[in-house]
Formats: sequence, structure tokens, C-alpha cells
Amino acid sequence: MTPLISVKRLSKSFPGVRALHEIQFELVAGEVHTVMGENGAGKSTLMKILAGVYTRDSGEILCDGQPVNFASPREAQAMGVCIIHQELQLMNHLSVAQNMFIGREPRGRLGLFLDEEKLNAQAGNIIARMHVNLDPRALVGTLTVASQQMVEIAKALSFDSRVLIMDEPTSALNDAEIAELFRIIRELKNRGVGIIYISHKMDELKQISDRVTVLRDGEYVATVTARDTSVESIIGMMVGRALTDAAPSQSVAGAGEIALEVKNLNAGPLVRDVSFVLRKGEILGFAGLMGAGRTEVARAVFGADPIESGEIVVKGAKATIRTPADAVARGIGYLSEDRKRFGLATGMDVESNIVMSNLGKFLSFNVFLRRNQIRRTAAHFINLLAIRTPSATQEVRLLSGGNQQKIVIAKWLERDCDVLFFDEPTRGIDVGAKSEIYKLLRSLADQGKAIVMISSELPEVLRMSDRIVVMCEGRITGELSATEATQERIMQLATQRETLKAA
Repeated sequence: MTPLISVKRLSKSFPGVRALHEIQFELVAGEVHTVMGENGAGKSTLMKILAGVYTRDSGEILCDGQPVNFASPREAQAMGVCIIHQELQLMNHLSVAQNMFIGREPRGRLGLFLDEEKLNAQAGNIIARMHVNLDPRALVGTLTVASQQMVEIAKALSFDSRVLIMDEPTSALNDAEIAELFRIIRELKNRGVGIIYISHKMDELKQISDRVTVLRDGEYVATVTARDTSVESIIGMMVGRALTDAAPSQSVAGAGEIALEVKNLNAGPLVRDVSFVLRKGEILGFAGLMGAGRTEVARAVFGADPIESGEIVVKGAKATIRTPADAVARGIGYLSEDRKRFGLATGMDVESNIVMSNLGKFLSFNVFLRRNQIRRTAAHFINLLAIRTPSATQEVRLLSGGNQQKIVIAKWLERDCDVLFFDEPTRGIDVGAKSEIYKLLRSLADQGKAIVMISSELPEVLRMSDRIVVMCEGRITGELSATEATQERIMQLATQRETLKAA
């Protein structure tokens, strides 16, 4: 059988960075071929070359046995190769349907005007097949990150692709949505579509993969069958070292002073009468399904969204927080779930991003930048968080998603905030870097920092939290200690209001 895609001795470099070196890869019809590796291994670069986003420096790409050289994504799409990017590629001011068919919109009889009715119908048919709750007319900018990810998937499916590249497609999805995505993937396999799948979630590997190719530091390591290879073996190939993954020791909940108290907070439909206490030296986990209101609580406390009523108390003093600047002045930091939109200045370099939340500290006479101090600070955090970058002056947009996430963390660590909201802190981060982030969060708690960790991965919440607050439909439905929390108990609380309504 002629492979859909063959890659031979492919190499690619960027200024100061060798991203890929003589990579080989093959995809056949009707298979899910997972590409794995740590952040910076070259996975996304390879996928962008296959999708026509980047051009290769050397090597060969064959499509159905014929050499190809895609100069643009449109050329790749014309050959049936489509990519769902890890970072969302959507236009917030357009509707779901307009995003799905941008540049391919159906026209009326004269060909001059957009046929909105037909456009929405076509989008609606694809969305219906996906079994997701999306309105084709809704503006993408009003959707959550998870819903925007589903728009990306629907957009890719609209091309009727023969080769579908999925770069971290489940990073913003809950368990039910992941199950639906996997159902769609299996249907596509049965139709002979070849799927290249990138994920850092080890539990997904056995569920969906036929074969696995491992990259490390921009080089090819091995291709193995998923069924016959253990997860431990694949991790070993990824990191090239033994990885200790023991859970960090948890603190004694309730032992520290109260750092933050939220009383009867109301802010829009997804924050209704929310009250909780956060103590110094603890990690308070926030769990719940998509749309439960966890991110909305963090944004309201941080001043990113307006508060209707309620009270915020910081270190025993009532705080008036109307803007993020008010929150930062009170010692509160927020690492957003969407780092590209809210956490980074991607056109700026690494060191600028690290110091931007505390820029006044690096000014002389409030005018001149203290360059040497900035470089020392950046070097410290690059070393502390093992940020993979050729230099502190590298543009952030050229780094992998996981390294971008580490830079956002460095930004708030440099500010030395006492209260930190980490919203999906390990999204898009590989298994080795996850372990480093876990240790870092526990180290911060041990230093007396008060941490709220929002995560859609229940094993992560259970592993890291001293206490767990569970939300459903904008309200807190329960609080569990680390000793009494289980995945089953969390899910009961996360669906409590839905269950009550069904009854």
C-alpha cells in the first residue's frame, strides 16, 4: 500500500535553532499515527511543514508516492492535507460558520453576496455530526477556549481531508468532549483518512493510536506499534533518561493564615454566589466540567471581568479590585488558560516577557531600562524552569507551546505575588516538563505562596491539591479534602445541578 504521506531525511532550522534534522515519518490510510516528544522536540515544526505553513530546508516529502513541496496551507489543503493547530487560528469577530468556511463561503445566484442561510446550514451539518453544542451564528470571540477548539476541529473536517493533522486537539476538552472527538476520529479512520495525532496525554496514546513515532531534540528516535509498546518505554524514548514521577508531598491543609477570602461573589451567569477561602502554603484545586465557571471565578477575582456583587478579602483587608492592575498591586497573579491571547507578547523576546509584569523594578529614574539586571533575571528563570531557548533575546513566537507556558509562569514568579491563580498550568506541556511544573508549584506552596490550580485533568487535580473545590453551572457544589477526594466523588459534585434538574 502506497503511504498517504512519506517523509525522508527532512531538516529545518530557524535563526539560532536547529528544529529538525533528517526526520523520517510515514502515514498510511486508515491509521492514527501519534507523534510524541518533549516540548522543543520538533513535533509542531514537522506538522507545519507537512501542512504548508513552513517550507523545509532539505529532505523529501511524498504524497501518494509523488514528491510535493507545499508553499502554502492552501496548496496542502488542495491535496487533502489539513492541520488543526495547537494555538487557535480563528477570527474572533466572525461567526462559527464564517470561520469554518473562510474563503470558501457559498454565494447567491449572482455570485456577489454571501448566502448566509446556506453557510450556516453547511456548518450546522458538520457540527451536528460532531454532536457538540455550537451555534453556527455565534461569534467565536464569545466562546470559551474549549468551544473554540471544537470550531477548529469542525473547520478541518469541512475540507473533507484525506490527511488530518491534530496538534493537541484535546487540550481544552473535557472527558465527554474527548470521547466524542475519538468517535469522530474512528469514523474518519473507517473512511480511510490518515490522522497524525500529537498529544502529551499518555492515557490517550493507548486509546486512539495505531503507531507512535518519537522525536527527541529535533531528531528521529523510533516508530513503534502502540499496542505492543508500554507507556514507560515511550516516555524513556522521549526524554532519554529515567523520569521520576512521584507526587510532591502535600501540605497540611488549614495550617496557614488566610491569604484570600472570597464571599458571595457574583459575576455574570457563571459566577453565582461563590465563596471560598485560600490559605498560605496550600494548593486549592478547582474542578468541574467545561462551563462550570472555574475560569470565570479566577478572572473576576483578578479584575479581568466585572464583579456584580460580593466581597474579596486579601490578607484580612477588604480589597476593591476593578482591573488586573488592582489585583497585581494586591499581590495577586493570574496565569491564563489562553497564554497566546492573555499571557504573552509573542512578538517580543523572552526576557521582555519575563520582566513585563514588574517593569518598574527594572527602570532607572522611571525612564531607562536596566539591561544588565533584566538579563540576569531572565537567565535565572530560564535556568530555574528549564526554558528551551537559544537565547533570552529569542522571540517568544518561535518557541514551542510548552516553553511559552513556562515563560508565563516565570513572569508571575518574577512579580513575587503572594496569591497565584494557575489556570490549566500544564496544558500543552510534555510529560517531563509537567513533572517539573508540579515540583515548582509545590515548592511555591512550601515557600508560603497561596495557589489556586484550575485543571480539567482530574488526576492532576487529585495529585496536586490540598483541598478541592468543585463547581457546576456557576456555583460551588462541594469541597473535598485531599484524603476524601476521588475521581468518582468529584464527578458526582461536578454534575450535581444537572442531576437535580434531570430528577
